[in-house]
Amino acid sequence: MSPTAAGVLLVAAMIAALALSFKPLGDYMYRVVTREEHRKVERGIYRVIGVRPGTEQHWAGYARSVLAFSAVSVLVLFLFQRVQGWLPLDNGFIGVEPALAWNTAVSFTTNTNWQAYSGESTMGILIQAAGLAVQNFVSAAVGIAVAVVLVRGFARKATDKLGNFWVDLTRIVLWILVPISFVAAIVLVAGGVVQNLTDFTTTADGQTITGGLVASQEAIKNLGTNGGGYYNANAAHPFENPTTWTNFLIIYLLLAIPFSLPRTFGRIVRDNRQGYAIVSVMGVIALVSTSLVITFETIGGGTVPQAIGAAMEGKEVRFGIADSGLFAAATTLTSTGSVNSFHDSFTSFGGGVLMLNMMLGEVAPGGVGAGLYGLLVLAVITVFIAGLMVGRTPEYLGKKIGAREIKLASLYFLVTPALLLIGVAASLAVPVNLDSMQDSGPHGLSELLYAFASASNNNGSAFGGFGANTPWFNTALGLCMLFGRFLPIILVLALAGSLAKQSPVPATAGTLPTHKPLFVGMVVGVTIILVALTFLPVLALGPLADGLH
Repeated sequence: MSPTAAGVLLVAAMIAALALSFKPLGDYMYRVVTREEHRKVERGIYRVIGVRPGTEQHWAGYARSVLAFSAVSVLVLFLFQRVQGWLPLDNGFIGVEPALAWNTAVSFTTNTNWQAYSGESTMGILIQAAGLAVQNFVSAAVGIAVAVVLVRGFARKATDKLGNFWVDLTRIVLWILVPISFVAAIVLVAGGVVQNLTDFTTTADGQTITGGLVASQEAIKNLGTNGGGYYNANAAHPFENPTTWTNFLIIYLLLAIPFSLPRTFGRIVRDNRQGYAIVSVMGVIALVSTSLVITFETIGGGTVPQAIGAAMEGKEVRFGIADSGLFAAATTLTSTGSVNSFHDSFTSFGGGVLMLNMMLGEVAPGGVGAGLYGLLVLAVITVFIAGLMVGRTPEYLGKKIGAREIKLASLYFLVTPALLLIGVAASLAVPVNLDSMQDSGPHGLSELLYAFASASNNNGSAFGGFGANTPWFNTALGLCMLFGRFLPIILVLALAGSLAKQSPVPATAGTLPTHKPLFVGMVVGVTIILVALTFLPVLALGPLADGLH
C-alpha cells in the first residue's frame, strides 16, 4: 500500500471513530454537567471541602474559585517537587531545583504539561502519580468547567448565576475523566503499555531503562489533552506506545472529548444544529491541517527524503509518516503536547503547520473545554463582523453582541499573540539565550517561536533541539503558561456573565443563521485570517524562510 493510501485510510478511520462517539459521549457529558441531584460520593466531597452545592456563583465568584484552586495547586506541586528527596518512591532523585519546579508546577496546573526535563531521570513515581497525574485530571476538568459556564451564559436569561465551580469540577473528574481513563488504561495495558506501582529497571543495548506507572498516566494525559509523559521520548517510547493500534487509540483519546463537546453545547442551548456547526468548523480546520502535515512529510525536501520517499528523520519507524503526521497534527490542534515523533525534525513547512495549529488558538478541536470556549469566542467575533457588514446589531444564539461582549472577545484574542511575540522578542534581546537554540538562522528562530507558541497556548510540545531548562526560559515560559491560561479564562467567564444577564431576542428575517454552511465558512475564514494577519511576519522569518532557504 502506498503512503498516500495509508494516510487516507488512517484519517478516514479516525473520522469514523470520532463520529461514532460524537453523540453518545456528548450526550453523556451533557447529563453529567446538567444533572440536578447530587450523588452520595459527591455530597461527601462537598462536606469535606466545605461547599454548599445548591449555591450558584456569578462569574466573578466562579473566577475567584478557579484562580484560588489553581494557585493552591501551583504552590502544592512546587513544594512537592522541592521535597522529593525526603519522600518515598523518589527513585533516588533529589528535590527539583526552584526554577524548574516553578515551571513544572505552572505547566501541569495550566494543562500545558511542558517538560523542560527528562521525566524518567528527574521525577520519582510518587511525584508522577500523586502530583503530575492528579493535575492531568483536575486541570483538564477546569477547562471543561469554564466551557460549560460560557455555554450556560448563552442558554440562561436574565440571571447572574452560572453554576458552582466546585460542583462542576467534582462531577467532571468523577464521572467523565476518571471512568474513561480507567477503561483506556486497561486497554493500553492489554496492548503492552507498562503499568507498575513499583519502580523497575531493565537493560537494553547496554543502557539502564527505568519504568513504572505508565499506562494510567498515558491514558489521562491524552484524554485530558495533556502532554507530560513518564519518558522523555514520550509516545515514541515502546513502554508508552508499543503498537500501531495503541498509537491509534492514543490519538483518538486526544480528540474524543474536544470533538464531542460541541454536542454537549448543542444540547444545553437546545439547538443541536448549533453543535453541528461548531464541530464542522473544528473538522474542516483539522482535516486541512492534517492533510498538509502528512503531505509535506511525504514529499519531503532534499536528496535523502526524496530518495527514500518521505522525510523519515525523527519519525518512529514503527508508525511511519501517516501515523506520525496525524499524531503531530492532533497534538498541536489540541492542547496536548504529547508526541510520537520529534517535531524539530519535521520539514520546515510541516513544522510550520504545527506552529500554525497552536497559533490558531488550538480550536480545532482544541484542549478539553478550552477548544470549545475559544471557538465560541471566534463565533462571537464572526457574528460581530457580519453585523457590521449588513448594518445591524449582531446576535448569536439570541444574545446581542454589544460593546462589552466584543471588547471581551477581542481581548481574549489578543492575549496569546501578545505573550508569544513579546516573549520571543525579549528572549532574543538577551544574547545568552541564543545558546539555547540548537541551530542558527531561521530554524533557530523557529525553535524559539515554537517554544513560546506552545507555552502561550498551553500546548506543551517543543522542538527537541531547544534547550529550555535555563533560569530565563523556565521563568519566561512559566509566565506565558500562567497568563496564557488564566487571562483568557477570566475574559470567558466575564463574557458568560454578560450574556447570562441578557434576555434573548427573537430571531427575525435579518438574523444571521448560525447553523448553516455559510456561517461555518465564515468562522473558518475569520479564524485563519486573524491568525495570518497576526503571525505572518514572524512565520515568514522562521519556518517559511527555513523552507525556502
